[in-house]
Amino acid sequence: MSKVNIKYINHEITDADILYEDNHLIAVNKRAGDIVQVDDTGDESLDEKVKKYIAKKYNKPNGAFLGVVHRLDRPVSGVILFAKTSKALERINAMFKGREMHKTYYAVVRNRPQPEAGNLVHWLVKNPQKNVTKAHDREVAGSQRAELNYKLVGELNGYYLLEVDPITGRPHQIRVQLSTLGCPIVGDNKYGYPRGSLRKSICLHARKLEFTHPIKKEPIRIIAPVPHDGFWERFEDMMVGE
Repeated sequence: MSKVNIKYINHEITDADILYEDNHLIAVNKRAGDIVQVDDTGDESLDEKVKKYIAKKYNKPNGAFLGVVHRLDRPVSGVILFAKTSKALERINAMFKGREMHKTYYAVVRNRPQPEAGNLVHWLVKNPQKNVTKAHDREVAGSQRAELNYKLVGELNGYYLLEVDPITGRPHQIRVQLSTLGCPIVGDNKYGYPRGSLRKSICLHARKLEFTHPIKKEPIRIIAPVPHDGFWERFEDMMVGE
């Protein structure tokens, strides 16, 4: 049987994708499949799409400034924040570095976690050639400490919804740490799930971002609706307390 190459669908950014915007910041509900910044695939990146959106909306023929402050893996959906000014970019970067940005993810897995809630600490080593991260129980050469909290939220038809709060932000951190727990994310065959998704997505969604506005000093809470793909919607009622 020949292998089918499923290509990502390229979408323009529209008002429906915008979760928050002011003069300093813009937050987008990233689709699974979008790359945040340009890579060797040559596919149009999300930051370029957002620049086009801003330039068109505000009639900026010379283009718009946009600063990337964090990233989501290509097969992951959810809230991602960009800076619209250099001042906001500098301050948001410092907030991420100082762990002043609280992120909440949801993941769907097929194995019930044991224990059902806990704290995971690993030391991660990324292989850039293979784009794969390996988790170690103790510090090894070239490793970065990774920590997250997780808890089981609910179960539906043999699938388990986990809420995940990463304390650090390492490449592929949630994916590899949950896999090490024995709970690979649905669709994530890179980290142990038996098969990939035809949509080239995995069931990991960046649901919520909470922080103090770097300029206005107001509390900001941004929530990203789950993808409308016939699967994720079944779990949204479990995401309570928001």
